[in-house]
Amino acid sequence: MGDITTEEGLKIFKALDFFEIDKNYRFEAEFELTPNTPIFEMQTTTERLPLYRKYGIAQFTLNGEKFELSIYQSQDLMTTIEYEDYLFLPFNDKTNGNLSYGGGRFLDLKLPSEESNTIVIDFNKAYNPYCAYNHKYSCPIPPSENNLSIAIPAGVKAYGDHH
Repeated sequence: MGDITTEEGLKIFKALDFFEIDKNYRFEAEFELTPNTPIFEMQTTTERLPLYRKYGIAQFTLNGEKFELSIYQSQDLMTTIEYEDYLFLPFNDKTNGNLSYGGGRFLDLKLPSEESNTIVIDFNKAYNPYCAYNHKYSCPIPPSENNLSIAIPAGVKAYGDHH
C-alpha cells in the first residue's frame, strides 16, 4: 500500500499497511506501579524535550520468553481531561528498519484501575510516530530500556520509503 504518485510527481496518501491481526500479540501483562519516579525529558527527533514520568513496568511472556517494558505518563497530557488516563508505551523490536518504521513504534494504553495488577497490551494497535510520515514532526525516541530482542509482527508496517 502507501502512496500513489501522480503524473505530475505529486504523492497522494493512499493507505497504511498492517501486519495481519494476531491474537497472540494481545494479552494482559503483569503491571507494577513505579511511584515517585522522577520526571524526565524524553529525547525526541528534534530539540523538543517533553516531560514524562515512568508510571509502571509491564512484564509478560511472548513465545516462551519473558520481557519487561516501561510505561510512561506524559506530564502535559495528564492535566487534560480527555487524556488524564492515557499512558504511553514507545518500543523498538527486531522489525524496526525492515518491516516497520526504523525509529520505533508506539502504543497508547489506559490507566488500569487502582486495584488492578495487570494492564492490557495489544501490539496489533502499534502505530508509527508522525515523523515516519514527515521528518518535520518531533517524535519521542523510545528509551533503550524498551528495546525488545524479538520481532513484533503486529500493528502498522513501515510506510513507503521511510524505514
